Amino acid sequence: MKNCPPQSKADSVALYQSWPEATIRQVAADLGSNPETLRNWVRAAGASRPRGRRTEVPAEPPTPLEAENAALRKKVRELEEEREILRKAAKYFTGETRW
Repeated sequence: MKNCPPQSKADSVALYQSWPEATIRQVAADLGSNPETLRNWVRAAGASRPRGRRTEVPAEPPTPLEAENAALRKKVRELEEEREILRKAAKYFTGETRW
């Protein structure tokens, strides 16, 4: 059984936390990891996400352009985090560096 470096675990948990609409199973599949392994890392890190609906409602609804910009910014953040994790994993598995 292979041990995973602590930084990789932390990155995986951070990705799970930054992607609120995704399940542990979805994040684990994206990372090529076992869902139970990721679940254990999340529990060990004490990470959690709010459950249920949020009570905060904005005073006035955002304009369609603002809503689109917010969605695009969120997607860019997710993709940047995923790219960074994949870049680190590629270096690790090609033997370029040790985490």
